[in-house]
Amino acid sequence: MVFSEMEGPSILAKACAIIELIRADLVLGAGIFVVAGELLGQGRLPPLPEALLGFLTGLFISGSANISNDYFDREVDRINQPGRPLPSGRVSVIELWTLSLLFAAVGLGAAALLGWPVLALAAAIWTVAFLYNVLLKEMGLLGNLCVAFCVGMTIIIGGTIVGSINGIVLTFAALAFLFDLGEEIASDAMDVKGDVLRSSSSIAKRKGRIYALRLSVGILAVFILLTFLPFLMGWLPSAICT
Repeated sequence: MVFSEMEGPSILAKACAIIELIRADLVLGAGIFVVAGELLGQGRLPPLPEALLGFLTGLFISGSANISNDYFDREVDRINQPGRPLPSGRVSVIELWTLSLLFAAVGLGAAALLGWPVLALAAAIWTVAFLYNVLLKEMGLLGNLCVAFCVGMTIIIGGTIVGSINGIVLTFAALAFLFDLGEEIASDAMDVKGDVLRSSSSIAKRKGRIYALRLSVGILAVFILLTFLPFLMGWLPSAICT
C-alpha cells in the first residue's frame, strides 16, 4: 500500500511533464491541420482511416520536434522557463530522447501507411524541424521561416493524402505559414534576453524590438487580406457543397 501511494503521484507527475514537454496544444493543432487539409482537398470529410492516420502523422511528427526542441533550448529555458520539464528535472535527457525517437517512429509509420508521397513530406517536415532545433534556430528569420514552413506543410500533407493540392489547400497552407511566421517574429521580440544567451541573430536582436513587431504586424496584415481569396475565387462555397 505504501508503494502504491508513493508510485501513483510519481506516475501522474511524469505524465503531466510529458504532456507539457510535447506541448499538447501544438501537437493537437498539427493533427487537426492535416485533417483540415484532407477536408479542403476533397471538399468533404475524409474516410475515417485516412483522417485518423493523417491526424496521428501530424500529432506525432510535431510531438517529436517539440520534444527534441526542449533539449536544445535547455540553457535558455533555465533562465526564461526554469519550470519546463527538462531544466526542472521532471524529465531526464534519456527520457527526452527516447520519447522524441518514439514519436518520430509512430508519426513516420502512420505516414507510410498513407503512401510514399505522404511519408516523404512527413520526413521532410521532421528533418527541417530537427535542423531548426540543432542549428537554424540561431539564424533569425531563416529559423522563423523553417517553423512556419513546417506548420503550413501540415495542410499540404492533408491535401496529398486525398490526392488533391488545389487552390484552397494552397491558400490555407499559406495562411498557416503567414500566421505562424508573424507569431514567431513577435515571439522573438519578447525573448530578447534569451536570444542574447544563445547568440541568436533574431530580427529583434539585430534591428530592435519595435522593428520586429512592426514586421510581424505587416505579415499578419497580409494574412488577413489573404483570408478573402477563397471567397473571391469562389473556392470555399464550392468545396463545402461538393
